[in-house]
Amino acid sequence: MKGQFRDVGAVRVGMEIAPDVLLDGLKRYRRIAKQDLLATSLSTHPEAAQIHAEARRELYSELAERAQTSPSDAVILHALELYTALPFVSGCAPLEHPRIQGREQALENFFVMVGLEPKMRREARSKRKRLETRGKA
Repeated sequence: MKGQFRDVGAVRVGMEIAPDVLLDGLKRYRRIAKQDLLATSLSTHPEAAQIHAEARRELYSELAERAQTSPSDAVILHALELYTALPFVSGCAPLEHPRIQGREQALENFFVMVGLEPKMRREARSKRKRLETRGKA
């Protein structure tokens, strides 16, 4: 996966993102995921909701940790690589892969937050592989 998005500095992100702004945005998203985590017992599928919220919160923490030591474009590059590495689970039952779906949603929220061009998001999405299902060779 590495190397697919080397020219991320040329990507138009809508605005120059200061590290403190990036960190503040990630903290807000992490807080929302925590609130969702606290409300999972109210969900019709509490286990899946908990896994989904935990996955989002973990990913926001990972990106925030990287943002403390790396420039914004390097954090965006890392997020694009994580997104490309995720298996494609669209079309699966909504509760079948809550961890993957949570990470996917967190990354897509992050891309919106940083103003990543939709074209770049589509390009990253098109490089994702379908999740292998059991019983297939």
